Amino acid sequence: MTIASAADLPNSAYGSFQPVLDLQAAIIQSLMQAQQIQLQMLTAWQRPFAAVNQELWDQWVVHFGGGVPLDG
Repeated sequence: MTIASAADLPNSAYGSFQPVLDLQAAIIQSLMQAQQIQLQMLTAWQRPFAAVNQELWDQWVVHFGGGVPLDG
């Protein structure tokens, strides 16, 4: 059994761990993209409900509040 010298090590600073680190980076990147897509879908799904809620609030203000709602 021999001890590896500096000349025998790969050029990478992380040596034989580089493929593992690359795999981890790829997995994390794909998870982040999936989470971003989920957030975009949730935002798009909630937008119509926010519009309906605003319309109902405006009608309540006109009926019970005695005036025209202020857009804000």
